[in-house]
Amino acid sequence: MLRILPDKPEPSSSAPMREKGEVSCSPNFHLDGNKLYFISLGCPRNRVDTEVMLGILLKAGYEVSPELSDADYVIINTCGFLEASRQESLDTIGEALSTRKEGGKVIVTGCMVQTHSKDIEAVHPEVDFLLGSGDVEGILKAVQAPEKGAQITSARSYLEAGEVPRQVSTPSHYAYLKIAEGCRKRCAYCIIPDIKGPLKSKPLERVVKEFRVLREGGVKEIILIAQDLGDWGKDIGHRKVEGLIVLLRELLKEPGDFWLRLLYLYPDEINDELIQLMKSDHRICPYLDMPILHVFDDILKSMRRATSKADIIRTITTLRREIPGVVIRTSLIVGYPGETKEQFEELVQFIQDYPLDNVGIFAFSPEAGSHAVTLPGQIDESVKGKRQRHLAKVQLKVVEKLNAKMVGKVVRVIVEGYHPESRLLMRGRYQGQCPDIDGEVIINDCRGVRAFGEWHDVEITDVAGYDLVGRIV
Repeated sequence: MLRILPDKPEPSSSAPMREKGEVSCSPNFHLDGNKLYFISLGCPRNRVDTEVMLGILLKAGYEVSPELSDADYVIINTCGFLEASRQESLDTIGEALSTRKEGGKVIVTGCMVQTHSKDIEAVHPEVDFLLGSGDVEGILKAVQAPEKGAQITSARSYLEAGEVPRQVSTPSHYAYLKIAEGCRKRCAYCIIPDIKGPLKSKPLERVVKEFRVLREGGVKEIILIAQDLGDWGKDIGHRKVEGLIVLLRELLKEPGDFWLRLLYLYPDEINDELIQLMKSDHRICPYLDMPILHVFDDILKSMRRATSKADIIRTITTLRREIPGVVIRTSLIVGYPGETKEQFEELVQFIQDYPLDNVGIFAFSPEAGSHAVTLPGQIDESVKGKRQRHLAKVQLKVVEKLNAKMVGKVVRVIVEGYHPESRLLMRGRYQGQCPDIDGEVIINDCRGVRAFGEWHDVEITDVAGYDLVGRIV
């Protein structure tokens, strides 16, 4: 959950030091009764939409409040992907309604509005305005509406294409760049194509322009996001993963030192050409978020995945051989309809035989409208929970072994701020760690840190679960 806050005073240094998750959002002037409080739920693509809405409102003269209870307008960007995320959205709306000040408006937008607006209205009829997930640029109308209302058009996703204001809400050294919306795949367990609509790729020249704007603003790490990066350009004439390679080569023409991170690429889209491109330029992080979901062939086929267990092993083996030190993140689903005890144990064995650096483990969620919800062999929730917990314990041991191999190495770390537990500690990330979802580097000898948001060499001296511990060298 992201809550967008105004700036705190910064300690003096050679460059600004900013705490993670905070954003400079002060407009050029102030208006009475125009305070905003944003909550963004779900994926980074939602976050970018939130940043566009924030930019539109700041340009119109609104300002950000540090407290929900002091805001005149609370805007909640919801997630509707899974039942758990929809429940989180409803709970967050309830919190906002009970905490808002007298006369404050609550505006709800995002995926859940697009697909389950009636559920929101049934549980929280006090909501002042509902704004569809594709109607991001209608946020000013929603805020200024004199009475309760809604704007939910057929546009299911939003892809900024013109000169629309965007206020980046991440720390100043990294930002997300959304290159596509929607999805062209029809995985059996997923309703993203129904929520977000078909694939819509952002034109190459627009991506390059936004990339340059972020770089000119001092951003050192740019994270490319889409439902599936490998599909970029397939709706505008490119074939297979060729489009993504064309885009990456264009971005790599840009001068200067930066990190370029790729979130999310399916195993069948990671080919030799892409691997060689990653090897050829150190600015592409040796990091891939590659959702494999399962490894048992019958389940993969039922999921309507394009890869087999053999394909997945081949991809992992090639990546490890060609890009030493590559970090692989994946997502796995346990309790998929028909998953037997033996098939689950095969999955457990797989992550020990082919260790992956970071694994998100999800219990199958039977989503209405998906093909998987109609399949026989639906598994009891208690069994799913046991399998999820067991796999997580095994994966923690895998991570601890992988992290132990980092001890003694010196890595380039971007120092992000003080550690929340103590001002005697700092925290940062090396190229193998993505913000918000992976572990971090805890720095216990901070002498030599020039500024937050800058690169420093760190020697890894210890491991703390999913995190690494190190000292500035």
